[in-house]
Amino acid sequence: MSTRRPNIAFVLTDDHAAHSIGAYGSVLNETPRIDEIARDGVVFDNCFVTNSLCTPSRASILTGTYSHVNGVFSLFTPIDASQPTFVSQLRDAGYRTAMFGKWHMGHGPGHDPEGFDHWDVVPGQGDYWDPTFISADGPRTVEGYATDIITDLAIDWVESLDGDEPWCVLVWHKAPHRPWEPKPEHRELYESPRPLPSTFWDDHSTRSVSVRRTAMRVADHLTTEDLKEDPPAGSSYEQQAMWKYQRYMRDYLACVHSVDENVGRLTDWLRARDELDDTMVLYSSDQGFFLGDHGWFDKRLMFEESLRMPLLVSYPRRVAPGRTVEGIVTNVDLAQTILDAAGVDPHERMQGRSSWPELVGDDGRDPVPGFYYRYWENDDVIHKAPAHYGYRTERYKLIYYYNDGHGLPFTGFFTYPPEWELYDLEVDPDELRNVVDDPAYAEIRDELAAAMWREQSRLGDAPHPSQPVPPGCADVPVAALADIPRYRWLDAGAMDAPPDRGAGRRRSG
Repeated sequence: MSTRRPNIAFVLTDDHAAHSIGAYGSVLNETPRIDEIARDGVVFDNCFVTNSLCTPSRASILTGTYSHVNGVFSLFTPIDASQPTFVSQLRDAGYRTAMFGKWHMGHGPGHDPEGFDHWDVVPGQGDYWDPTFISADGPRTVEGYATDIITDLAIDWVESLDGDEPWCVLVWHKAPHRPWEPKPEHRELYESPRPLPSTFWDDHSTRSVSVRRTAMRVADHLTTEDLKEDPPAGSSYEQQAMWKYQRYMRDYLACVHSVDENVGRLTDWLRARDELDDTMVLYSSDQGFFLGDHGWFDKRLMFEESLRMPLLVSYPRRVAPGRTVEGIVTNVDLAQTILDAAGVDPHERMQGRSSWPELVGDDGRDPVPGFYYRYWENDDVIHKAPAHYGYRTERYKLIYYYNDGHGLPFTGFFTYPPEWELYDLEVDPDELRNVVDDPAYAEIRDELAAAMWREQSRLGDAPHPSQPVPPGCADVPVAALADIPRYRWLDAGAMDAPPDRGAGRRRSG
């Protein structure tokens, strides 16, 4: 057995739904180069995000912690970049480390990447064409297409290294994030119609009011900037909805096509250097995405298409090819998995569980019974998604919409009545029937509520004050609410003042 520590190439995309990857059974497109990672390694069939939003998920991936620990609750709560990450742990252990592409966790002192030997990232969301990059040397514009450029920068950095110490490079793409601006030659490949999802015309008849309030419908909420042209004149509402879906899929899948090509460029380059066998290659996305499922685009909600992340890992020297891991894994687990593969101890504050034993074929551990999810950004001005938390097991999913932004920056002004949803994924895999009030599921509902309460306690997160204590949980310790940055919307000068990091609950009024 080789004692050489692996190089690590971590490719992360933004909003790449697992069901638009061949290895996950896509009926929309083909991704042959991404699929090679699955062929040469392991597919994680049940990898999930713990807060389905770009900025919080990236913080959880880096730090191995939940949002209430790392302090990144929403798109508008930047990271304290000095906190320990898997990258800083690797660097302390002798790895050379670099980051290229989409950071999206804030900029400026204290928020720009730390713990890297080198970083070169796009500010904010970044641009697809002729993007601006910022580094320790300041900003510059680079001509070309962002997905190609990010790959070029990563390859060039590794080729600049001297010595035999292992390296870790993060290749974090903007694509396929909105507004989906592909190369013209790739767009041409996706002009033919794609099949409508079976749930495209979902009427949400059993859903909570909280879910129905969201503004993510393909038919209603895609913009002219998203679609690049107006729908045909005289078309009906239904005809426009289908037309918008096809335009959305054309550009989204064409952006994925470029990602797939660049994954191939990266692995071909590793193979040419005779380093592929000794490199741990990870492919993932910061969350899932709705591709017309339930009539939606975007993410945020705890439904499967938003919740499920792709995760493909190859490392030929140690990981046997062509296998699938069925157990539950989350984005919080990635930091410890990478560190375990490198033989580096995780930081004591990390909350995840390494998946390295599953990668090397050790199936002796007890499976994770379920995982905890929390979306904090309540009633934002664009998508109006509700703040909620939930617990998902192999079969069931319980969701509590508490509808309170706690005063987080750029959450809505108002709170709304709390609501519950419950889905039986075995009999209803499309999540069309909310059974929370079905007497046949009353016992299951109570068991899941208790399991979620205990998991909140274990992780140190606070249940919302509106949630009743579940049966049998009166003695379970309850955590205090995290130190949340609060925005004082109605205070004089609030738009000019920094957010107040108070912990109190904001009241509407």
